[in-house]
Amino acid sequence: MRKKIVQALVAAAVAPAALIATPAAAEDTAAPSSAITVTGGATLVSDYRFRGISQTNKRFAVQGTFSISHESGFYATVWGSSIDDYVANGSDQEIDLIAGYKKTIGGTTIDGGILYYYYPGSHGANTDFAEPYISVAHTLGPVTAKVTANYAPKQKALTTGVRPKEDNLYLAGDLSAGVPSTPVSVSAHFGHSFGPSYLTIGKGYSDWNVGLSYTVKNFTVGVQYVDTDGTFITPNGRNASKAGIVGSVGVAF
Repeated sequence: MRKKIVQALVAAAVAPAALIATPAAAEDTAAPSSAITVTGGATLVSDYRFRGISQTNKRFAVQGTFSISHESGFYATVWGSSIDDYVANGSDQEIDLIAGYKKTIGGTTIDGGILYYYYPGSHGANTDFAEPYISVAHTLGPVTAKVTANYAPKQKALTTGVRPKEDNLYLAGDLSAGVPSTPVSVSAHFGHSFGPSYLTIGKGYSDWNVGLSYTVKNFTVGVQYVDTDGTFITPNGRNASKAGIVGSVGVAF
């Protein structure tokens, strides 16, 4: 959320000359807008789903984010979440390091960059990997449509054991809309992961969700129905890819 500083000058005038001088004084004391924007937030979710697959064994997760963006369009983001230890060989954290560039022309926004998935405490295993991405979104009235492509080139962290390195492609489409004159928003998502790789649980699969959110000032409460056509069984026997309801409560600054 962009923070703006607005200054007001209140003056009492007793002569025409003072009335003329007041607007000029207001312009002189107005603070220039910053080229840098800092945003962040924290969220509690009932289940952290990554492309439809639970990363927390269908349990709660705590997430946080911090971003710095420049008016030119360049930005850097750090995003983190708690995870279950089956995701990355014993690690209980996922930290995403993101650097990108975003440009809006008319109602169309192009966003591209690279995302690095870092799993601290993974007991020496090769679990970290990089994934370039690009998306194109177009807004018409209250509705925004977006298509996204994420491609992770061949890396050891993505191997299923058949080959020394594997790559992964993820294509997705999203629709979102704010309900006019209300704090309610709705969303829908469909994506497909092309395998085989560690991210595709051995083969390709599709994921989808529909959601509803309610925002008041800096607070957002949301609920999503999430499902996939894949099968991933966790070490304790849960199906992490099975359909489920995900709730969330977040605050932004």
